[in-house]
Amino acid sequence: MPETTKETAAGATAVQERFEPRIVAFFCNWCTYLAADLAGTTRLKYAPNVRVVRVMCSGRIDPQFVLEAFAKGADGVLIGGCHPGDCHYESGNYKQLRRYSLLHRMLMELGIEKDRFRLEWISASEAEPLKTVVNDMVEKVRELGPLNLVIPSERVPEHAEEALVP
Repeated sequence: MPETTKETAAGATAVQERFEPRIVAFFCNWCTYLAADLAGTTRLKYAPNVRVVRVMCSGRIDPQFVLEAFAKGADGVLIGGCHPGDCHYESGNYKQLRRYSLLHRMLMELGIEKDRFRLEWISASEAEPLKTVVNDMVEKVRELGPLNLVIPSERVPEHAEEALVP
């Protein structure tokens, strides 16, 4: 009996220690968001670690949104948009592709691993690929572990008040 209790306690500890990543997903209203909706209505199961932010177009996603998501505790950021050439606004996904390339390089310079930031083209009818992408990203981020960003607090330099007084 005591061994069973020990095993149960060890199992409970292992479950508590399992890292569950928090992923912020920005999904285009016209394609990827509808794919997520289709996945829900067809009862496809994917990891519940994703918090979806619905945007009108992937081109609308400002790099500031991604940086703020990481700064506020996201372990990964996923952007989903229409396939190139299918954008409801004609060129929003191309705009996002350019931003993604620049932001991806910047995040690498900041020490954020490349698997924590991802851009995918998923149309409204592609519920199964959406499930695959979400599950794959959750597993990759889980393997990387929590993102431990150290954000410096704003620090007022010594004698700053004296310098501001005319």
